[in-house]
Amino acid sequence: MTEMLSYDFMQRALLAAVLVGITAPAVGIYLVQRRQALMGDGMGHVAMTGVGLGFIFQTSPVWMAVLVCVLGAVTMELVRSRGNQRGDIALAMLFYGGMACGKLLVSMSAQAGAGSLESYLWGSILTVAPEDLVTIAVLGAVVIAVTVGLRRQLFAICQDEDFARVTGVPVRTLNLLLAVMAAVTVTVAMRVVGLLLVSALMVVPVVAAQQLTRSFAATQAASIALGVVVSLAGVTGSYQLDVPSGPAIVLLAIAVFAVFSVIAAPLARRRHRRGDTEQGPQVCDVRIPGQLPSQTPGQEPGKTSSDTTTPERRAGLAQ
Repeated sequence: MTEMLSYDFMQRALLAAVLVGITAPAVGIYLVQRRQALMGDGMGHVAMTGVGLGFIFQTSPVWMAVLVCVLGAVTMELVRSRGNQRGDIALAMLFYGGMACGKLLVSMSAQAGAGSLESYLWGSILTVAPEDLVTIAVLGAVVIAVTVGLRRQLFAICQDEDFARVTGVPVRTLNLLLAVMAAVTVTVAMRVVGLLLVSALMVVPVVAAQQLTRSFAATQAASIALGVVVSLAGVTGSYQLDVPSGPAIVLLAIAVFAVFSVIAAPLARRRHRRGDTEQGPQVCDVRIPGQLPSQTPGQEPGKTSSDTTTPERRAGLAQ
């Protein structure tokens, strides 16, 4: 471990893993709530066009990917909000076209090469440069500020857009903002896990945390913590075993999800039994029509249960 931390590239890799481990689940929890878990995968396809443009114009592929991915995210949100029956076809064209255009642009650039494209498709965290780390830190800070600072409003639109709109929440603005934050997260995480696997890091820690937590706030905190742990463990394991970091992180997250799923069932049963014990037996109070609240069946109207006595009791009172 000491030897690993003595290398500058490993220090940058671990810092990038922490930033991505925080950012990806922070956005992914809202996508899971909206049943849009695969949207990150589609944005990864669109971001390929930005990477290709970065190669063509010899600028930062990360910033070009941010620009293209944000435009793609806004387009996706507008198509989704219209509710058109052919909207899924339009999104499919956008996803596949983004990937194909990105591959074409990369092949036409002077920096074309299998290694350069592989590093963006599957991640290459060990080649993160200092300027890449600064970009990841800045974009990650923006994403965290929005997703945590506007947690209540974003949760409201994810649960029920109509109710949120009635209460005065700017639904369309927040929907677009959430789509933009998801697009930024994709470009932030592409150097760590790659464009083809970025959606997994946004979704798997969230669904793993949901196995053990019972509230939105607890799920968000647990998924972020889990994202950091699996990212650090995946980078460390990839260094020790000389394997790609992106697949290692994703497979480790899936393994944690499998373990949590196994222990979730008995934990839920234990909670259910404990709730029954604390609550005690339930008494069903069935009231007959015309019966007073304190009147029992067979009792004369106007008398309470304390007024009803047995014949033996009445005889004793008469004496």
